[in-house]
Amino acid sequence: MDVVVTGIGLVSSLGTNLETSWYNLVAGSSGIRVQQPFAELKPRPLALITQQPANLSYITQLVVSAAIKDAGLELPLPECGLVIGSSRSHQAWWENLARQYQSQHDLQQLEHWLETLPHTPAIAAARQIKTKNAVLAPMAACSTGIWAIAQAYELIQIGQCQSAIAGAVEAAITPLTLAGFQKMGALAHTGAYPFDRNREGLVLGEGAAVFVLESAHSAQERQAKIYGQILGFGLMCDAYHANTPEPRSKSAIASVKQCLERSKLSPTEIDYIHAHGTATKLNDQNEANLLQTVFPQGVAVSSTKGSTGHTLGASGALGTAFCLMALHHQLLPPCVGLQVPEFDLDFVTTPRQGKIRSALCLSFGFGGQNAVIALGKFNP
Repeated sequence: MDVVVTGIGLVSSLGTNLETSWYNLVAGSSGIRVQQPFAELKPRPLALITQQPANLSYITQLVVSAAIKDAGLELPLPECGLVIGSSRSHQAWWENLARQYQSQHDLQQLEHWLETLPHTPAIAAARQIKTKNAVLAPMAACSTGIWAIAQAYELIQIGQCQSAIAGAVEAAITPLTLAGFQKMGALAHTGAYPFDRNREGLVLGEGAAVFVLESAHSAQERQAKIYGQILGFGLMCDAYHANTPEPRSKSAIASVKQCLERSKLSPTEIDYIHAHGTATKLNDQNEANLLQTVFPQGVAVSSTKGSTGHTLGASGALGTAFCLMALHHQLLPPCVGLQVPEFDLDFVTTPRQGKIRSALCLSFGFGGQNAVIALGKFNP
């Protein structure tokens, strides 16, 4: 059964909706600014949606509403499946609670703790659309977004539902998250420069992207706009280390090959790859080796994290949205921040028009989580 995407909701440091974010990305803009919303920490490059850290519940509601409107659907949607993931979820709330207790020894807010468990963005979205169908809440580090889309795809494939809302949300700029990445030496000092010889590390960002997935039959029957088709996916795990990728990328390479096989595509049929491209030394080196190994013929590559920052669990969902926009507009987005490439790859450094039939989006998360999704133009 063919599964297509008929609606997209997106918010990022580039803009509060899909169109603005895409426009600014193609224009080569970046939402990264040297700033610091926490008085106890030094300023550093961050990609905030506004000047203050985002409210997770608000951006979840925002992108779900936007995706439904974009798809031309109306609430309620009782038969719609739902898969919304997040790697950090309501961590900011728990950090605020800890600070409150430390200063006031007061835990009054704790009465609301059930609303802040890791799966509650999915539960809140389920209430929003009033679904009575399956509700899932995957958490797979930076691969969460692609995991969510893959699970929704499978719900439609097995006949659990004819449509599903899927994606990932992240408002992870918190003191603890910043301290953790700083301790690992993974944070950049001036900005994000994916695959650049002078890259410094990642820049944390906020964002969310949610999709309306439908069976092609359902979408055509109601004459819906179709952004593209989900062709397949690959999901693997290194089982190597908590936060270091497997040096030879065997599992990551296997996930790409699994995705291609399931999608019935050869490497030469891929026109564009949205790389994970975190701008850290290890990730970009390993990912470049992977791309040179699986795609020796060359393929257009870019990472959008130089524009949006690294949105952790939502990064694969944002990447998927940008791939679908590339297919829709037949325009490849640039690798913002890349000035002096370290690797011999076909990097998209300025927007590139061309015939784009299929694209891959890659996500590689802590714990060796490797996720790949293949997208293509829908041909009835």
